[in-house]
Amino acid sequence: MRELKYDIRRGADTYSAVYITRLKNWILKGIIKREEALVWRSGLSGWRKPEDLKELKPYFEQREKEKRKRKQAEQTPRLFPKKVIRSILIVDDEEDLCWLLSETLIERGYVVSTANSLYSGISSLEKKPDLIFLDLKLPDGDGMEILPVIKEKSPGTFVVIISAYGSEDRMMDAKEKGVHSFIDKPFTTEKIMHTLKQFQENGG
Repeated sequence: MRELKYDIRRGADTYSAVYITRLKNWILKGIIKREEALVWRSGLSGWRKPEDLKELKPYFEQREKEKRKRKQAEQTPRLFPKKVIRSILIVDDEEDLCWLLSETLIERGYVVSTANSLYSGISSLEKKPDLIFLDLKLPDGDGMEILPVIKEKSPGTFVVIISAYGSEDRMMDAKEKGVHSFIDKPFTTEKIMHTLKQFQENGG
């Protein structure tokens, strides 16, 4: 099949022409969604919605099918071998958040340590914490970089990502790398304690 070339319009902007291969990738990655763009190519009667075109429709359907599978996986309860959680490591560059979360956990009897960078977080793994609250956006790197190190140095540690920067693709990637749960920022004390209860052998 010959490579087709399209112009794309989103809002008031008209993008330069792109080939179907790139347009396909944009659809599958969710960069272009239903009802938010128009496309034009020779042979079309003016601007058309990409999801209405025969050659592009399957990519929207594939994207939506994958989204449904991810949503179903997220809604399915994940069962973990529970254990007594005593020590918790918080890896986050927001010092105020670390302090507030630490106080909340210490009041409930947990031993808490904090790290404000990727480097100090890796160094803190020597203590083999029972659970880690991990931010993704750190000043010296991506929080995802610590996951293989956790698996190697402290494989029994539960990992909970707390972040405002998570996407669906990042969440799926994190799960594959051993992350056990996710908490969006901003969060509440109730959400933190509910998450801990999932892993605590004595129910928290």
